[in-house]
Amino acid sequence: MGKRVALSLAAALGVIGLVAPAAHADGGWGDTEILGVTVNNGSDVVIGTTYAKTFDVTIYAYDDSGLLSADTTLEGPGAGFADDETICETDSECTHSFTFDPRVDLDNSQAGTWYVGSWVDALDDDYRWDERIDSFRLKRASTLTTNASPEPVTKGKTLTVTGTLKRASWDDHQYHGYTSQPVKLQFRKKGASTYTTVKTVNTSSTGGLKTTVTASTDGYWRWNFAGTTTTGAKTSTSDFVDVR
Repeated sequence: MGKRVALSLAAALGVIGLVAPAAHADGGWGDTEILGVTVNNGSDVVIGTTYAKTFDVTIYAYDDSGLLSADTTLEGPGAGFADDETICETDSECTHSFTFDPRVDLDNSQAGTWYVGSWVDALDDDYRWDERIDSFRLKRASTLTTNASPEPVTKGKTLTVTGTLKRASWDDHQYHGYTSQPVKLQFRKKGASTYTTVKTVNTSSTGGLKTTVTASTDGYWRWNFAGTTTTGAKTSTSDFVDVR
């Protein structure tokens, strides 16, 4: 029975009266073992400003009688907390569905590393509690643009490539320029299948990007941002330039 719950301690106290449970030491009874966890199919959970994000958290465990249920917690920075209890769908897996809504659940302080803990009950009343099975990254989404000019351009002349890197703010639900971030300028020759990195440029105080290159052949220009521990990676749409 997947559900969305309050993610900030303030919201939990003021809206639905939930608080994070007291910390438990790892432990258990019987032969139940928690083997691992997968969050969002192994990818970062990246959230923008407008839409809720639903993702699965699957707990893998073992007991000789099979698994009954799992009560799983997600704990992150900024008093981030979510909890869900579910009946296990197989003898070895318990999958939860969590929904985080940036409009009501999140603030910027909660981006970063989150930890997964779970209490797993077996069919024979054995159980296991692991406070930190593994971790995942909850990240603010980013946007990135590219514009190369002039178009067309004479071979050997200067081509100016600009762009803007922004990231989501969960505080005011807008996108703002991301300052002092290294972004790669990449080029793919017309007819080729792969991009190569030409240079790396740091964003300005407003998230702007600007550099010049020498036009040599027809092809596609784009910016590529690798992301950070709190912000998702982004590759811009490419801009084709005709060199004459």
